[in-house]
Amino acid sequence: MRVAAYVYPGWHPIPERDASFHPGFTEWELVEGCRPRFEGHAQPKVPLLGTYDDRDPRAVGERVRGCRAHGVDALVYGFFWCRGKRVFQDALDLGFLGAPEGETMPFALMWANRMPRRVLPVRRADLPVIDGARRVKTDAEDFVDLIAYLAERYFVRDNYVTVGGRAYFSIFDATFFLRELGREQAKLAIGMARSWLAARGFPDLHLAAIDPAVDVIEDLGAIGFDSVTHYVFLPVWKGEPLQDYATCAADRAAEWAGFAARSGLPYMPAVAPGWDASPRAADFGPERPRKYPWSPVVVGERPDRFAEALRRGVTYTRDHGHDDPLLLVASLNEWSEGHYLEPDERFGHGWLRAVAQAR
Repeated sequence: MRVAAYVYPGWHPIPERDASFHPGFTEWELVEGCRPRFEGHAQPKVPLLGTYDDRDPRAVGERVRGCRAHGVDALVYGFFWCRGKRVFQDALDLGFLGAPEGETMPFALMWANRMPRRVLPVRRADLPVIDGARRVKTDAEDFVDLIAYLAERYFVRDNYVTVGGRAYFSIFDATFFLRELGREQAKLAIGMARSWLAARGFPDLHLAAIDPAVDVIEDLGAIGFDSVTHYVFLPVWKGEPLQDYATCAADRAAEWAGFAARSGLPYMPAVAPGWDASPRAADFGPERPRKYPWSPVVVGERPDRFAEALRRGVTYTRDHGHDDPLLLVASLNEWSEGHYLEPDERFGHGWLRAVAQAR
């Protein structure tokens, strides 16, 4: 069993956000500017090691060393791709792979099949949670192009993560991918990608579906997916505005086996140390909308409770059949959504120590 933490690669300026916000904008402005919105609200969340530019190999290397020292076995970088266009690529290519630590630290990629938000903090509750223009549309040929791009640049690296000897790759919005293409075209796209890899001597894919909806989960295996997991799987998204961490973590763990049963595929447990997207949302006061990013805030999160959640994941992976399991953690550094392993001023290195304690 290996622990793999997701990485959000959005901590540096990009032209798209310069145009939407102002030159040099990053979400550190949101993190630093957030203020408590109810009694006991733990905001702002302050990085103990300071804010950083994730294109900087020295800053990234320091954080990677902290991960390795505390039992994080791999990092799963979000990979933003839209028909050949990439954004946030410098966090991976310059920051991580440009650091000496990036030559040996195992890593994998998750296709973040959306484009970045153009308004932050979100101020209008009457708009869709996901602007249709942000959704990344694809087809069989584009999917093959994506896999070919990844194989030639990343799968070939000695430290790319494999599961059962196959390159691990996940799709963030697997439901949108399947609904947009339809079952048959999705199956064709995945089959074509596997054929492209085999014809050129690359390892096959281990393809993971993240957060599949009930109307697609039973078809995942037939379409070509190999496992199921989640990104953040913690609060009840349409539940009460404040939700207790220990209760949420235990309730979600009780659902893991159901995802495996419905999909007929291995479930890779997903654990998060918290959830609070307040920095991404304008302050509406007590009458805040019940939708992202005004989604429920998880309270009572602490490293010891996180360690307990991780231990459930360790036990599950050992007891449920897959011979090369991963335990996914969301995330290393999603500060603007309140889930991170990086040291903070509240608990120091407590989130990372929880990983070491749970092993």
